[in-house]
Amino acid sequence: MHLVSCVGLAGIAVAIMAQPVRADVVKVTSVEIQPTASGAEIVLKTTNDESLQVFTSSFGKTFVANIVNTQLQILDRNNLRQINPVKGIAAVTVSETGANSLRVVVTGETELPKVRVRQSENGLVLSATTSTTAATQPPAAPAAPPASETQPQVTTPQSEVPPTEGEVQQLTTQRDEESEIVVTGERETGYRVPNSTTATKTDTPIRDVPGNIQVIPREVIEDQGAVRINDVLRNVSGVNFSTDAGGRSPTYNVRGFEAIQFKNGLREDRQFNTRTYPETANIEQIEVLKGPASVLFGQAQPGGIINFTTKRPLPEPFYQIDFTAGSYDFYRPTLDFSGPLNSDGTLAYRLNAAYEHAESFRDFVSTERYFIAPVLAWRISPNTSLTFEGEYLRDRRPIDRGLVAVGDEVADIPLSRFLGDPSYEQEMDEFRSYLYLDHRFSENLSLRTALRYTSSKEIYNSVEANELEADDRTLLLARYFGGQYYETYTLQNDLTWKFNTGAIAHTLLFGVELARQTGRYFDDATAAESPSIDIFDPDYESVFDFPFSLEPDPAYNGGKLSSDTIAFYLQDQIAFTDNLKLVLGGRFDSFDSEERYPGDPTLNVDTEASEFSPRVGIVYQPIQPISLYANYSRAFIPQTGRLTGGGAVEPEIGEQYEVGVKGEFLDGRLASTLAFYDITKSNVLTDDANNPDPDFSIQVGEQQSKGFELDVSGEILPGWNIIASYAYTDAEITADNTYAVGNRLNNVPFNTASLWTKYTIQSGSLAGLGFGAGIFYVDSRAGDLDNSFTVPDFTRVDAAIYYERDNFKAALNFKNLFDVEYFEGVQSRTQAIPGAPFTVQGTVSWQF
Repeated sequence: MHLVSCVGLAGIAVAIMAQPVRADVVKVTSVEIQPTASGAEIVLKTTNDESLQVFTSSFGKTFVANIVNTQLQILDRNNLRQINPVKGIAAVTVSETGANSLRVVVTGETELPKVRVRQSENGLVLSATTSTTAATQPPAAPAAPPASETQPQVTTPQSEVPPTEGEVQQLTTQRDEESEIVVTGERETGYRVPNSTTATKTDTPIRDVPGNIQVIPREVIEDQGAVRINDVLRNVSGVNFSTDAGGRSPTYNVRGFEAIQFKNGLREDRQFNTRTYPETANIEQIEVLKGPASVLFGQAQPGGIINFTTKRPLPEPFYQIDFTAGSYDFYRPTLDFSGPLNSDGTLAYRLNAAYEHAESFRDFVSTERYFIAPVLAWRISPNTSLTFEGEYLRDRRPIDRGLVAVGDEVADIPLSRFLGDPSYEQEMDEFRSYLYLDHRFSENLSLRTALRYTSSKEIYNSVEANELEADDRTLLLARYFGGQYYETYTLQNDLTWKFNTGAIAHTLLFGVELARQTGRYFDDATAAESPSIDIFDPDYESVFDFPFSLEPDPAYNGGKLSSDTIAFYLQDQIAFTDNLKLVLGGRFDSFDSEERYPGDPTLNVDTEASEFSPRVGIVYQPIQPISLYANYSRAFIPQTGRLTGGGAVEPEIGEQYEVGVKGEFLDGRLASTLAFYDITKSNVLTDDANNPDPDFSIQVGEQQSKGFELDVSGEILPGWNIIASYAYTDAEITADNTYAVGNRLNNVPFNTASLWTKYTIQSGSLAGLGFGAGIFYVDSRAGDLDNSFTVPDFTRVDAAIYYERDNFKAALNFKNLFDVEYFEGVQSRTQAIPGAPFTVQGTVSWQF
């Protein structure tokens, strides 16, 4: 805390000396799309002389410019899309992508247009040409640039992905000056994402958020050949894989505590709707919000949350097919199609699909999964849009709990050894449907409504580890069978109002959330007798041929679960000046749940909780590239149990104090965040030392996590991208009657670090050839809260080679290059999850 206080005082001292530097929202009053002597010109006329931020990207034959901090204020919107304005240009579209952002899309007929973006006296001008349009015009002598115009800054190609984010090219000249950037080649995104909606539920620059939020864009996922979320999240400081319940729903720790997962801001509960690994095929980016997030997202542990943002329909045709093959008979074809469905572009679609089949380095294990995700977006009017999104995922695999602990370490046996019978496979089916309604009442008042239904079914079928006997080699197995079926219903309404009180600007968010979750158990059965296996010298025949006799489990068969949540939240983002921002917010949740077991009523549980979760944060920007911030926030999580003396069990409460500094360097291409935090979780249930009955507890337990984190991402030079992180996490038990005070929280390493970098040759005969390399370090971890055993530290090295030309791309990813033996996570003494050895994965991709 002394270090945190010093950093806070230093930030205040610097803030006193600073001057305002931020700009207001720029209003676009006119849009003109007109032919020129060399192509087409798009003119966005503005009302003031503020500079604009332009994010440029491209895919296939389509150029995209995303312009932030802008509002479209015109009545006639019929000419915002033109088909074939000139020869060589197939279409030009100007559209709104948010309350304060515009998008300009230029699609070539046969090639990617060359687009020049400049700010002039009239506003922002985009001049588009192709080789076709240039060839139809007579040659002209080059004109000398005006005295006030700077020479063009030429950007260069990298790789192709859909245009959702791009490299910032900020024009800093005023109306009596001109500045240009010339955009050629395939796209300009890089690893830096400047905006996020997760932290505030409004489209806010990350530099203006008083907290630590990290965004992993699609480009990183593709460059690293990541198929599972585990491989993506290792790029973020303070985040580590925890466990996956035998290959089912994975959990991750953020700042020492389990992170609840969300998709497009809606809860992905690992019991009620996420029964297996999330699919990455339709994920556009992954956002990690550090610290308590109950102020907007409700019940959650205090370490943070993880939000998956899915792909959205594109305004122009886009078709991509990928095929990946790798070690252990890994095969994975995917497709990504998108585009408009009518001539005016008001109806658009996107379709992602994937199939995967793989054997494993784990003996006898194989997996298979199917996935499809259609999206349909309808722009009903300039102010109203409706979007439908669906997902279906089917996953089949055996329950694989990994290895077991012997003494104070994981057993010294091959990582490939399977301790059970993999011929018994579980089957999981997940279905999701979303409906989003966005309506803007005026330029300052908008409503977003999200309605979601999910269902998930799991047929649990396994022979797995149960208990290691005293000889430390004989492992008792258990045979389980049972079905689980869950449904969820969620309704969210977010009303956003922008207004001023004098010179102070406000962005007010009011939200209401209703949620219901139900579940039931069926066909539960266990075997009265099961075999054992020698972990050092297994006799699999005795396991595979064992005559199991399943008997119904009367306790859980027919059991039903349900929970209901109603919540209201309010948040105000207050801009006192352009460089001094305050965020105030609070959320009230009312939660109740029940579990009913007709076969054994003693298992019945009722839980009720009502909690208010506040947050206050401040951001000060003493100079344009630096943001100093501080925040206080709380989180809560309901819990069940029986208290000595009776009464209701109170929720666990997490409180955090955090300070940090964010920086933008190299003209905004590189961003960093340094954060210091202190989290205390109280009301933890623990044994009552004065009551010998283990069924009764008291709420005096406490856990604490404190540390610091550093994240860096962006582009160092054209074609050279980097994403790196380091975290120090000191997470321990500070009060408890069950576990020793001072014990480490399980699965939380003291130190983690990551570095991934990629370079693509920009010109010459080798243009399009790229190389990537990464190193990932995870410190040793306690295997359980008893700290009875330890999982060792590891350093993993990855590498990659890429080649991209026109619409073709190929990649080779080498994972765990030095074949290091390591454990990804651990759940208990009978569940230590080994990491994969050296593997090779090749991907070819076509766009057409």
